[in-house]
Amino acid sequence: MIDFADLMTKAERLRMQLGEDNHSPIDIFSLTQGIEKLTIVYYPMGNTISGMCVKGTAGRCTIALNSSMTLGRQRFSLAHELYHLYYDENMMSVCAKPIGTGNETEIKADAFAAYFLMPRVALTEKAESLLEKHEGRLNIQDIIRIEQYFGVSHQTAVYQLNNCGYIDRDDLNKLLNISVRRQAEAMGFSADLYRPLPKEKQYCTYGHYINQADLLINKGIISEGKYEELLLAAFRDDLVFGTEEGGELID
Repeated sequence: MIDFADLMTKAERLRMQLGEDNHSPIDIFSLTQGIEKLTIVYYPMGNTISGMCVKGTAGRCTIALNSSMTLGRQRFSLAHELYHLYYDENMMSVCAKPIGTGNETEIKADAFAAYFLMPRVALTEKAESLLEKHEGRLNIQDIIRIEQYFGVSHQTAVYQLNNCGYIDRDDLNKLLNISVRRQAEAMGFSADLYRPLPKEKQYCTYGHYINQADLLINKGIISEGKYEELLLAAFRDDLVFGTEEGGELID
């Protein structure tokens, strides 16, 4: 039997370990880039895989995310892979697209991801504040406000609100099948959460791999040509050719 209370505790402890509280939304992409010896690769993987985690030697690990999926799903997949990184003894895991499917470990990772992105206390506080305005029942606009606040997909928000008792089981499937992008835009929100990254940004690598390449060139261990080869293999032509748009602004 899955101990969901234990998964909630693990998610809260990891947030604190990474320097975050359990009341606020997080930028999980920036947060994970600071994890020592972790490389994060964004790559379009088709329609069946949302991400994977590979543990190497000496603490070196790689998380790959399917960058052709929506931004909200990528955030969830990254949190899902953090469970495998910290709490799964297997050296490699591959996450299928549908949430809540797969073996027990995958179901645990999904639950952990939801708790990590939407801590129960914070979700309850947000939901209760919206309930006060609508006579005890959340409407679709409230759900959109919640998913935008936490930066999660519509599916993740609906499932968690159902788990917390804010959405009836009878309404679950109906709400899961609602397309909310246009409605979110009409409410003044960005629709980025419901879209994949632009194709030109779907290939990129951050973290330990880039840092190690930089150390090797600075120590004179590899040539400039080899350094550029390593960066290009990691889809970082912006570091080789300076193709990043715009310049640095100093406030």
